[in-house]
Amino acid sequence: MIQNTARPRGRPRSFDETGAIDKAIQVFWSKGYDGVTIDDLVVGMGVGRPSLYAVFGDKRAIFLRVLRAYAERKGASAAKALFAPPDLRDSIAGFLRYNVESATEKGSARGCLLLCVAPLVNDAEVQRFLQNAAMGGAALLERRFRDGISAGEIPSDFPVAARAIQVADLARGLTMRAHIGTPRKTLLKDAEEATDVVLLPRRV
Repeated sequence: MIQNTARPRGRPRSFDETGAIDKAIQVFWSKGYDGVTIDDLVVGMGVGRPSLYAVFGDKRAIFLRVLRAYAERKGASAAKALFAPPDLRDSIAGFLRYNVESATEKGSARGCLLLCVAPLVNDAEVQRFLQNAAMGGAALLERRFRDGISAGEIPSDFPVAARAIQVADLARGLTMRAHIGTPRKTLLKDAEEATDVVLLPRRV
């Protein structure tokens, strides 16, 4: 009996997709979206042009994939910083500190790809992605505040939605200030002070 052993088409990939996307993040960081060419991505990602198009698509498709990978990574780390501490104040302070520390990490571009590069891209899908990411971040913060209400750390009438947006805006502000060169030490001090302001009782 003859066995039907199908042979794989083409040669196996000689590169790591995840690693290539990580390299693409750095390419877009260094040149911005408009400044990046396919040649830049070919060199920066270490992928031949035919394989780049076949596996990742054009520049726009690569950028969208970069955004998804970057946001998932950042989101997971931010959620850990927010939900790991049992105390609400430590949670909010830890979330803001994480944003400062990731935006001022040595050896990487200052700021955040989602705040400093992506908003400048004139593309409806990119803008929708950023809006959804912002809503997802605010929802996580709301959830943490509600946990604080359940634990009796803040009163039941605490303005959860408004304060969640406030914290998200503070995180973005700290990140943008890192992008323009504000020292990490200054930003970490401001993050601690901002936490105390956020948790002040509701004014009547």
